[in-house]
Amino acid sequence: MVIFSARAQREMAAPGVVLGLLAVCVATAAKESVLNMCMDAKHHKTQPGPEDALHGQCAPWKDNACCTANTSLEAHQDQSYLYNFTWDHCGVMPNKCKQHFIQDTCLYECSPNLGPWINQVDSSWRQERILHVPLCKEDCEQWWEDCQDTLTCKENWHKGWDWSTGTNRCPRGSMCQPFKSVFPRPAALCEKIWSNSYKYSPEHRGSGRCIQMWFDPANGNPNVAVAKYYARNGRAAAPAPWAVLLLLLPPALLALL
Repeated sequence: MVIFSARAQREMAAPGVVLGLLAVCVATAAKESVLNMCMDAKHHKTQPGPEDALHGQCAPWKDNACCTANTSLEAHQDQSYLYNFTWDHCGVMPNKCKQHFIQDTCLYECSPNLGPWINQVDSSWRQERILHVPLCKEDCEQWWEDCQDTLTCKENWHKGWDWSTGTNRCPRGSMCQPFKSVFPRPAALCEKIWSNSYKYSPEHRGSGRCIQMWFDPANGNPNVAVAKYYARNGRAAAPAPWAVLLLLLPPALLALL
C-alpha cells in the first residue's frame, strides 16, 4: 500500500479544488450575464441603458432599455421602417388589437430581461432571437380576446409573406380569416405567431414566474425578478461549457492546475 504524506495529499487535491472553484465562478458569471443584456438583432442597442424619451407603450423601459427613442416611436407606426411590416394585411387592424402588437414590439425591442431565452440564429437581419419566453397567462389571453375577430391570412408571421411590393402581403391562395379561426386558443396565438418566440404560461402576472408585456413602471419592472429566477434555476439557454472557457485562462493560472 502506498501512503502519501499530508502535504502530498494537499498538493494533489489542489488542482481539483481550483477547478471546482473556477467552475462555480464561471457558471455564476454565465448566469449573471443574461440578467441585463440586449440581443444581437437589427435595431437593438449593444448594451441596455436609460432612454428618457421612449415613446408611448415603450415608456415603461425608459430606466433601462435596449431600444432607442426613435425605435420606440417607429414601433407605434402602422407601417414603420423597422421591418417594413404592416399589421393591416387583411384590412385595418382595430386599435384594441393593435395595442397588443405594439406592446409585443416594445417588449422585444426594449426589454433587457430576455437573456435567459436568447438563442443564436443564422439570419440575414439578426444573429440572435428569443425562444419560448414564458408569457403570463393574462397577457396572452387578453391578446387573444382583443384580437379574436381581427382578420389575418397566416398563422406564422415570421415567414411566407409576399414581399414583392416591399411590404408584407398575403401570399397567393391564402384567405383572410378571423384570428379565432387561425388561432383557436390563446396559447396558439402566443406560441405560433412568432415561431415560438413566446410560450403560453399558466403562471399569473406578479407571480415572478412569467414575463409581462404590460407593467406599471411606478412599481418597478417585474421581469427583472423573472429573468433572475429562470437563469438561476437552469431553465435558461445553455451557457458555454466552463471547460471550454478554461482555455481562455492565462498560462500562469493554468500552471496551478
